Amino acid sequence: MTAAASIPLNPTVLVFDSGLGGLTVLREIAASRRDLNLVYAADDAVFPYGRLEDEALIARVSAVMDELIARYRPSLAVIACNTASTLTLPVLRAKHSIPFVGTVPAIKPACAQSKTKRISVLATPGTVKRDYTRALIEEFAGDCQVDLVGSAHLAPLAEAYLRGEEAADDRIAAEIAPAFREDGRKTDTVVLACTHYPLLLGRLKQLAPWPVEWIDPAPAIARRVASLLPTPGPMVTAPIRAHFTSGKAPGVALAKSLQSFGIEPAGEAV
Repeated sequence: MTAAASIPLNPTVLVFDSGLGGLTVLREIAASRRDLNLVYAADDAVFPYGRLEDEALIARVSAVMDELIARYRPSLAVIACNTASTLTLPVLRAKHSIPFVGTVPAIKPACAQSKTKRISVLATPGTVKRDYTRALIEEFAGDCQVDLVGSAHLAPLAEAYLRGEEAADDRIAAEIAPAFREDGRKTDTVVLACTHYPLLLGRLKQLAPWPVEWIDPAPAIARRVASLLPTPGPMVTAPIRAHFTSGKAPGVALAKSLQSFGIEPAGEAV
């Protein structure tokens, strides 16, 4: 029996992130596959992951995922976090038999479509410093100039925005400004190398010094998920389940934001 044949008609897919960024991936998966039982898990008790040392992060994600997989028995899991993907996927794949889909900076498609051959990778400082990110540039950039831009505050600003808290324009503008370079070749493409960033995409476009193409990894992740699952079954009408490792119930503003993603938050800890 093949792996695809053993997957149920309405498979459960787990989407995992440190916080709310993975909602951008969840949204794309939900739109493209209405036959899935979706579970969104946010490790908000430890957000942001960038403050953890590598070994601590690996241990944390491994332990939380062990419990999530035991509880929900997903047919597939998505690690909707660049930092966690580059460090934990080998460990998770060695421990569990289900497929895992990770998230990596979309350097290859960005360089392929750039007309000026100058792109920026807007990421967390943790993703910027990873050898994995530099290896992607080495392999796929070709004649494209790639500027790595680490933002320490954009992901927390995106979280604040969904929670109904202040995320001032000047703070967002300051975070994205280094991604716009013009010294012989002008940046025309920005890779959003953190799943939190597309939560602010409308405001990023408004605050950008000039128009660029923004590369959101979510559509490619959704396509990869679909490729690993059988032909779609009947549509699922149940709301998407969500859990937060902090055990805190979402506030009014966040609950409303979650509902816009099709989620009825339970707020229980894992």
